[in-house]
Amino acid sequence: MWLFASFFAAIGILATTINVTEAKFDYHCNLTAKGNPKFPDNFSFGVSTSAYQIEGAWNEDGRGESIWDEFTHKFPDMMDDRSNADVAADSYHRFDQDLAALKELKVNHYRFSIAWPRIYPTGDISSKNQKGIDYYNKVIDKLIANGITPIVTLFHYDLPSEIQKFGGFANPLIINMFVTYAIECFENFGDRVKIWNTFNEPIDYCKPGYADANYPPQINAHGVADYLCMDHTLKAHAAAYRTYRSRFYEKQRGKIGMALNSRFFYSHTNDQEAISRGMQFNLGFLSHPIFSKTGGYPPAMVETIHSNSLKEGRISSRLPRLDGKWKEIIKGSADFLGLNYYTSRYIKRASEPMGENPSWDRDYDCDAYPDETWVRGKPFWLYCVPEGLEDILKYIRDQYGNPEVIITENGWSDDGDLEDDDRIHFIKSHMQAALNAVNDGCNVTGYTVWSLIDNFEWQRGYTNKFGLYAVNLNSPNKERTPRKSAKYYRKVIETKTLPSI
Repeated sequence: MWLFASFFAAIGILATTINVTEAKFDYHCNLTAKGNPKFPDNFSFGVSTSAYQIEGAWNEDGRGESIWDEFTHKFPDMMDDRSNADVAADSYHRFDQDLAALKELKVNHYRFSIAWPRIYPTGDISSKNQKGIDYYNKVIDKLIANGITPIVTLFHYDLPSEIQKFGGFANPLIINMFVTYAIECFENFGDRVKIWNTFNEPIDYCKPGYADANYPPQINAHGVADYLCMDHTLKAHAAAYRTYRSRFYEKQRGKIGMALNSRFFYSHTNDQEAISRGMQFNLGFLSHPIFSKTGGYPPAMVETIHSNSLKEGRISSRLPRLDGKWKEIIKGSADFLGLNYYTSRYIKRASEPMGENPSWDRDYDCDAYPDETWVRGKPFWLYCVPEGLEDILKYIRDQYGNPEVIITENGWSDDGDLEDDDRIHFIKSHMQAALNAVNDGCNVTGYTVWSLIDNFEWQRGYTNKFGLYAVNLNSPNKERTPRKSAKYYRKVIETKTLPSI
């Protein structure tokens, strides 16, 4: 899920307004249908979770400590409800309950993550933990036995604490360490897992964790360590991709991408320069090196950060340089783009310097803000803007040669009512956005709701509910109860259409 409010733009798109009407929860969100009302027969519907947020069993069966375990235990006051994920939904012991929900939904795929510290408790191959491997083999086997395609994310924020002692993602050693871990997963699971995400939302662990000190590992080195984190993540992804293609692809025939979070931007004044800058500094940070024809970091980032770095008295840019070798390794290093979309913003150039000096915010030099008519969910950052999803899918089509896109996350948070009409309107309108994009030639092959069940939402703890299924956290059995939205989503999956609510 989203940790940092990143910003995304689109070139040449004028502002539009969501149709807001009175509903049971004072919320409604519509998007006009365009073209064929039915999704393609091979379009895949699914749900998402992540290991740290649902598994629990944080110190059982050989699992090592992650930086999120350490953070929540040492700094409980930094969570809204002083909670942690030591138990969470207890999916490590109760996967069969999750499986029952997946079967009830009739999903085509299930996106989940593997906990690095459950496979390598210290992050290193020397600590290989067979019990962790056995657990994920069980999960994968049960999914396949029930006709559910596993989509596996290798890293979803839960870095082994021992690796952080070496500097974590600020140290280039992370590249080889991640590749070694990825190889372990390919060797043990790749005969059955055919869709992989290397990393989930890198900007959401790099900026708050390595620049703002708000999230683990709480490093306050803005404008420097966050760029190192992104650079090393990108290289680790590309190195893992090339390793898979050279060593595993011939037998396993899987595909690999990375789940990038993105907002879409609109301009009240049609400011093309601000819009372009917003896109380059956000979605473009990692998508441009991988999917663009030229490769390398986006020009606006390269030029601005280099110029600002020299003004600060540095001898080189704070943004690491991608030399010819790495540029070629990275370019084309994905078979699809995983897209996590939740909301959008308007954008304008900043009227005064933003953020600390140096920092991503200062380099970015833009201000992002919501439209007053947009309806907000429970989190302060979540507004319902379904047209933003349609427009960013078209942007990806036009900018990057129409690569395959799997929408790997999209969801709505509330207080947890079972009669969750607001969530139904949200996911319906966003599925309509995806269908509109498909009808307009975008190569979108899947849609994934965040989340299957209520989970630990990082610093929000358990105060925000994203699940299609409610979890009774106060019960020893952690019962899963379907919300109204689960029943609606099943109708969508069964019919490949968007029924009336």
